[in-house]
Amino acid sequence: MMRTLLHILTLSAAVLIFGSATALADTTDGNAHKIKYPAPKNYIYRFTFTDKHGTGYRIDKPQEFLSKESINRRFRQGLSIDSTDLPVSYKYIYKLNTPKSTVVGTSKWNNTAIVHTSDTSIISRLAVLPFVKKCEVVWISPDSIIPSTIKTRYHREFREWDSVATSDYATAAGQIRMLNGIRLHDIGMRGKGITIAVLDGGFLNADKIPVFMNANIAGSQDFVYPKSADMFSETDHGTRVLSTMAVDKPHFYVGTAPDATYWLLRCEDQQSEQPVEEDYWAMAAEFADSVGADIVSSSLGYNDFDKPHHDHTYAEMDGHSTLISNTASMLAGKGIVMVSSAGNTGMGPWKKITFPADADDILTVGAVTETHTNAPFSGIGPTQDGRVKPDVMALGSPAALISGRGTILTDIGTSFATPIISGMIACLWQALPSKSAKEIISLVRQSGDNCGMPNNIMGYGIPNFWDAYLMGAESASPK
Repeated sequence: MMRTLLHILTLSAAVLIFGSATALADTTDGNAHKIKYPAPKNYIYRFTFTDKHGTGYRIDKPQEFLSKESINRRFRQGLSIDSTDLPVSYKYIYKLNTPKSTVVGTSKWNNTAIVHTSDTSIISRLAVLPFVKKCEVVWISPDSIIPSTIKTRYHREFREWDSVATSDYATAAGQIRMLNGIRLHDIGMRGKGITIAVLDGGFLNADKIPVFMNANIAGSQDFVYPKSADMFSETDHGTRVLSTMAVDKPHFYVGTAPDATYWLLRCEDQQSEQPVEEDYWAMAAEFADSVGADIVSSSLGYNDFDKPHHDHTYAEMDGHSTLISNTASMLAGKGIVMVSSAGNTGMGPWKKITFPADADDILTVGAVTETHTNAPFSGIGPTQDGRVKPDVMALGSPAALISGRGTILTDIGTSFATPIISGMIACLWQALPSKSAKEIISLVRQSGDNCGMPNNIMGYGIPNFWDAYLMGAESASPK
């Protein structure tokens, strides 16, 4: 994900000229002096289990392992609780924890655990235990890293010239107007009662910048190993993403869902690009389920890694072959709308969407320009099994947002088109609370201006959320 963002910044400098276009690249400098990784050589392995014997829980007693919010969301949508919801076996976890190895995370939906060690000899003994189906290395500590150069100072007030006296939405007006979202806001649908989990790499100063203080932030969690000393001192990519939804500062900036509730979840390791980040992502998605999230908004995508033998292939793009996409494909079945960025790979050698944008039953979001044409960097489809991707499009070339420095600026990327859509989905779901996650996904697709002939560049097109609301309201009315 890191190298994708750096690449898109290079592209933006070459082919697009506007405002202050920066993103995750402000945290590192490709020419900076590297330092030795501050630890001995160590590793993380992913163990996939054969079963859940010894889990200690039963499907008919979900209150013992699922939160009230998770249970209620499933009940509202008529969804069953199944074996994937059961925690992994505590007996297996106990055996993987040794004096030389430590379990640092689990995924119940994938029935896996990730194990950290600095002694690979212990792994060869653990890998042959009878309950281990598969064991693979997913992280090797790098020899050297580029030290972080994040600037943590921020502006406490917007600049006077950023205000627009004639518009509450100000610089954000174009991106919500494109989706006909203002009409939903006008009838009071601003995301109230809907919870959005934001999966990203860091949220620089989101706990300090005054404009975020009125946002409904329920909490935060870090899933990267080892955890950051302060995820609000990491990259500002998540701050920018969050701003497109959560900020409510009339005449300066209003996001697409200012009344929604937010969980901020860090699952991207910026020090390296390795498969373990898919495990962190899965852990974050399961946590989002546990705290009652209705929507997961993820502007992360993976296809190539530091070690080329870990790189994904087109053949895997079926929604289930990779751990991250398999996890994303489960979310609608848990009653959650998953919204994923298509990826900024359209002008590179990969060109197609990144993982988990290939997942089933999600909304993959590409980026368009202000003239409603596709942004050339936006990843394209189809999936390997022939499904149309992306699903829908939103403004991402450029989008208006707020940086970790507390300034309003413009930036490009499917990273920002994605949360703009996520926020509007919160408004739509507030207006249509009886709808299931899959029904909401379908309404958004059907409202697209290209829904009659969806293709693998624009998908179903730019959705019209007022039309989606009218369609949903009509289908809910008694005949």
